[in-house]
Amino acid sequence: MSIKGKKITIGLTGGIACYKIPYLVRLLRKAQAEVQVIMTPSATKFITPLTLETVSGQPVAVKMFPSDEFASTRHIDLAQWPDLVVVAPATANFMGKTAHGICDDLLTTVICATPQPILIAPAMNPQMWSNRVTQKNHALLSELGYLFVGPAEGDMACDDRGVGRMAEPDEIYAAVVKALRRTQKKKP
Repeated sequence: MSIKGKKITIGLTGGIACYKIPYLVRLLRKAQAEVQVIMTPSATKFITPLTLETVSGQPVAVKMFPSDEFASTRHIDLAQWPDLVVVAPATANFMGKTAHGICDDLLTTVICATPQPILIAPAMNPQMWSNRVTQKNHALLSELGYLFVGPAEGDMACDDRGVGRMAEPDEIYAAVVKALRRTQKKKP
């Protein structure tokens, strides 16, 4: 399936795996998809918005209420734009907030208002991934219709090894194509 012309929002949360996302954005752009990036403030500690603006060709949204822009319904505009939202990397914090409707930053607010499918690529320490609360949030999000890719098993930035590593960009890209194919089949 071609993803040419599809609108994809990429949301980044605060994890070291942020460094892999420019490669994902490039894969999507190479396939001629339009990409909008939203970052949490924590994500900007790992990679700059400028990097993602450069590879996406679009301004990156970070602040809920930027002082230099009209922001009244910005979260709704961002929520209605995409065909698919991908959150990568997705932290345990993000999953917990999303599972329980907590909207305290631009990304979680957009997620809450998005009618389109949401694909989550978890990335966290293996102990955080295996935590019972994280597993309950994962199960709840799955039950609510959120899609997942990963996490994978491997070496972590903290020198631990186990399940919690974010899926690689090419795996996330394949999951994007699959999710878009699934939504295309559902249309009358």
